[in-house]
This record gives sequence, structure tokens and C-alpha cells, in this order.
Amino acid sequence: MSLNKVLLIGNAGRDPEVRHLESGAMTATFSLATTERYRDRSTGEPREQTEWHNIVCWRNLAEIAEKYVRKGTQLFIEGRIRTRSYNDKDGNTKYVTEIVADNFQLLGRKSDNPATPVQSGRPAQAPSYQQSYNTPQYSAPAQPAQTAPADVQNDEIGDDLPF
Repeated sequence: MSLNKVLLIGNAGRDPEVRHLESGAMTATFSLATTERYRDRSTGEPREQTEWHNIVCWRNLAEIAEKYVRKGTQLFIEGRIRTRSYNDKDGNTKYVTEIVADNFQLLGRKSDNPATPVQSGRPAQAPSYQQSYNTPQYSAPAQPAQTAPADVQNDEIGDDLPF
């Protein structure tokens, strides 16, 4: 058994870059910043460390990201880690680690106008968006009441990498 699940809350670092592939599939990519705040043990001063994540949305989720995600938008993203490789122009192998979003929720937006209050950093009802995949379920013969998900292999994603 294995699990590849990522949960992130952060702010979009840029507007989504949208591409339409030859297969007709749509993809949107953007960066997401997550910031860890802590206190330095030796000096007692507050510190921050920001991680930047490459987010990839496919199909309907890409359309929604194109419409609603903007630089500064606070998002909750649920997805999985995917690492891919490619050869650069000099023939060197490069590796890219991305978060493939399965769903996300808009939590709010940084206000450009400081006079505009944002309650708790989120709108009253934040919409949630989800990408659906057909995941077959199999029952174990000895225990018919329990099901276990099969390894999810989305062949369409592997066929149409956006690079």
C-alpha cells in the first residue's frame, strides 16, 4: 500500500499559465507560496521560510484556475506529487517536481485596498473545485465488504505533458 497525497494552503505567486494541448486537453500551471513562521532559538527573533510549489491543473480544473486564480489568491490545494524529467537544449537531464491538483478551494485574496476588510482571509462561502478521475474499486475475495483502490494511473496525463 502507498499514499501520494499533498495538502497545501498558500498564495498564488503568479497568474496561471494556460496551455491547450494537441489532444484538446487544457492545462494551467502556477506557483504557490507556503510560508512557515517560527522564532529563532538563539536570538528570539521571528523568522519566515517560504517554499515555492509548482502547481499543475488539468482539464476542468485548469479552466476554473484560469477564471478565478490570480497572483495573491489564497488557496487550499489537494493533490499529489509528480516528478518528471526532460532533456534541456544541451542534452542534460533536468528533473521537475510538481503538485498535480486534484481539487482546490479559493480561500480569499490579498486586498489591494487596505481599507477593504477581509474577514478571516476568506469569503463568506468559498467555492471548492474538484477534478474527477475514474478510479476503479476492487473487492478482496475473502472480505467482500471492504474495497481497496487500485493504483491510479492516469494515462492521459503521461501522454500530454505540458513542456
